[in-house]
Amino acid sequence: MTDTPGGRIRRLIEKGVVLHAPATIHVDEDVDVDRIAPGAVIYPGCRIRGARTSIGPGSALGAEAPATIDDCQLGRDVSLKGGYFSGSTFLDGSSVGSGAHVRPGTLLEEQASAAHCVGLKQTVLLPFVTAGSLINMCDCIVAGGTSRNNHSEIGSSYIHFNFTPNQDKATASLLGDIPRGVMLGQAPIFLGGQGGLVGPARLAFGTVVAAGAICRQDVLEENRFLAGRAGGSGGLRPHVNGVYTGIERLIANNLLYVGNLRALLAWYRVARKHLMTGSPYQEACWVGAVDNLELIVSERVKRLAEVAAIMRRALETDGEGGAPVLAGEVAAEYRSMVEAWPHMEAGLRQEVKDAVGASAREVFLAEWKQVSPLAPYAEAVALVSAEARAAGTAWLQAMVEAVVEAARPELNSRS
Repeated sequence: MTDTPGGRIRRLIEKGVVLHAPATIHVDEDVDVDRIAPGAVIYPGCRIRGARTSIGPGSALGAEAPATIDDCQLGRDVSLKGGYFSGSTFLDGSSVGSGAHVRPGTLLEEQASAAHCVGLKQTVLLPFVTAGSLINMCDCIVAGGTSRNNHSEIGSSYIHFNFTPNQDKATASLLGDIPRGVMLGQAPIFLGGQGGLVGPARLAFGTVVAAGAICRQDVLEENRFLAGRAGGSGGLRPHVNGVYTGIERLIANNLLYVGNLRALLAWYRVARKHLMTGSPYQEACWVGAVDNLELIVSERVKRLAEVAAIMRRALETDGEGGAPVLAGEVAAEYRSMVEAWPHMEAGLRQEVKDAVGASAREVFLAEWKQVSPLAPYAEAVALVSAEARAAGTAWLQAMVEAVVEAARPELNSRS
């Protein structure tokens, strides 16, 4: 019977899945073996779980060390060499080395890659983005680059700092952007090894951060080099938990992040779907990508809500243990944020109307729909004229701006 552990293994072998040392491989009862393609390769010691798991042809699990796959979707020729992978989607040709810890909300697009001992969560790597070894890069979108020979790079031992002393994670960082990044025509971003980025941050295309540098600021002008301990000052200074500085920047960067997520969701629903039908494994990846992007949107709204709650508590308790610590200007910003939060939350949660950017969208789609649905993604983008790509970017940028405008609060200025 195929619903026993041995029966599931036999079924995989019979349909042409390559199993090395099948007695060491465990396939959970909730896994649909029909969602594992002939030609997939599974090495010794691997565990496969989850009803949503789908493994495409040519993909390989556990080539360097045992791998656990739980509710993940893999396209063609994906290589997950060892570690733990949960609730994540990996498009054609993407790869991750051994010792990985990849959690829900992760999306690696075509030929994106990470080396060994990399942690990812709620992170999107656009095509060709490459991460080195010993990296923690949670809560980021990374774009940039045009090919495997011209790609955005995250250097080894890099970390995205995504938790603050105020106990919040409203810290997602946007490297490049979606409206231009999906067209695969922008300068790559380079983050030098043994460095870090303090979220929430924005880096423009072409940014180069020197090895060993901790970047604590936005870099909004393209093709700039940043060295040293950027955006901070040394020495000791007073600190009180719950007291935020740079509130307007924090909110602006979060709204832009969600706007870019909404744009990427539209890209998958309207454009990407054209290239991800006809194969059950590609369709599973499309569903997985959309689900993960929706998950990230919900997570970002939740994390910003936590900031509003922290500010509310700070206003309510300020001065209880002695002199107030919230200066007049800061208290006014806090009150503005707390009062504006219901409006902001509604704006971030609502779907963008179809009318937004519609004329530019139709110009792009008129050419896009002429591309063969069997074309690899990078080739498909290259087949579309520069004018159509520009229209596609205009459509997606209009969506970003619509999200920001719908959620934008009116904060009191500190100036």
